[in-house]
Amino acid sequence: MTEAWTKRSWRNHEALQMPVYRDAAALDAAYSQLASYPPLVFAGEARALTARLGEVAEGRAFLLQGGDCAESFAEFGADNIRDTFRVLLQMAVVLTFGASMPVVKVGRMAGQFAKPRSSDVEKIDGVELPSYRGDIINGFDFTPEAREPDPERMKQAYLQSAATLNLLRAFSQGGFADIHRVHAWNLGFASGTPGSERYAALAERISSALDFMTAAGIDRATEEKLQRVDFWTSHEALLLPYEEALCRQDSITGQYVAGSGHMIWIGDRTRQPDGAHVEFCRGVINPIGLKCGPSLTPDGLLRLIDLLNPNNVPGRLTLINRFGAGKVGDHLPGLIRAVERAGRKVVWSCDPMHGNTIKSASGYKTRPFERVQQEVTEFFEICKAEGVHAGGVHFEMTGKNVTECTGGLHDVTDEDLHSRYHTACDPRLNAAQALELAFLLAEELERERRVTLAAAS
Repeated sequence: MTEAWTKRSWRNHEALQMPVYRDAAALDAAYSQLASYPPLVFAGEARALTARLGEVAEGRAFLLQGGDCAESFAEFGADNIRDTFRVLLQMAVVLTFGASMPVVKVGRMAGQFAKPRSSDVEKIDGVELPSYRGDIINGFDFTPEAREPDPERMKQAYLQSAATLNLLRAFSQGGFADIHRVHAWNLGFASGTPGSERYAALAERISSALDFMTAAGIDRATEEKLQRVDFWTSHEALLLPYEEALCRQDSITGQYVAGSGHMIWIGDRTRQPDGAHVEFCRGVINPIGLKCGPSLTPDGLLRLIDLLNPNNVPGRLTLINRFGAGKVGDHLPGLIRAVERAGRKVVWSCDPMHGNTIKSASGYKTRPFERVQQEVTEFFEICKAEGVHAGGVHFEMTGKNVTECTGGLHDVTDEDLHSRYHTACDPRLNAAQALELAFLLAEELERERRVTLAAAS
């Protein structure tokens, strides 16, 4: 790709999964207003996250990325933001203990509004309308008016993202994230549930570690880091007019930053090397995620790495693998070997959600917890066998007690799905399921660490 990059150069490439706005003047007006707004994030923040992810790429940290499938205008509120943030903090404490390394915390928040779809249209009772593509584009209601793409929605998404970021910054820096408080939330996790004893034992070990720190003089009064966390935001950079409007030039370096979020990713449906989404993302300095599905070949991956991270900067590129339980071994080893032979520095992360979506007997789209867990286990086993750092996990989850994924300690069944099935797009892990995965993953990380220490001694 020899074309000189500008923030508009994506317009010279095929842009898949994009809405058709019938009113060009309204789109131009919305774009112009967005372009006049302050960016949501700044270049220094993006560089700092790249450095933190560089630690992950080097095997010295772990990435936890999670949040909503698609943020909603209707469900926007402080409680929803707080609850999801809280669960992510709880997961991070458990994972930090299990891995004995820092956990980089990245939310699918403050920008995760647009969704790719397998079909441009949806048909119900013989009526065909455009597919719902997320609140930033059109409405969920199955009416011609709601499904018409509306550029004004980009401004509402911006304002909601700004408010979400403001609250997240307050939570992360204002004492809410105190590690003692966060761990106290974990102590009652799954209490009284069959099989929960193993999680209670791990929680008590974390308590003992915190008590030791306090006895050694490391407490909230003397160590400010125990009360604060760094928390970053991310989303799929799908709606390119929105991304372009918020793209800014850094006054210090002259480089361009996607001002819509700290980290942006390219979806499995839009990762064409000559496509518009790769073209836009290659020119901004933000850390980039790349979804890697079953159709991605080793040569294809290397070509994308050359485009997105030509200078081989650790932390610049996170490869988010999504193959499905039972299929990881068919695809991941070849990708790892190609990347390792080429000497490329990447973060290897596992998205165990998108490859494990099924339709339940009751007609709901769901994801069985055991399949999600299985894919994570397979990912770690293969990374270990190939000699690379299993660097992270990527979950669609919520802090609410929804019933969208089956299984877990509380054993959500097919018959339970209808009771609290609230997602507008894909099924999410609820708070208990997300925490259970964190505990299971912490056990795996701790076992791996002990094996490594034993081999080195």
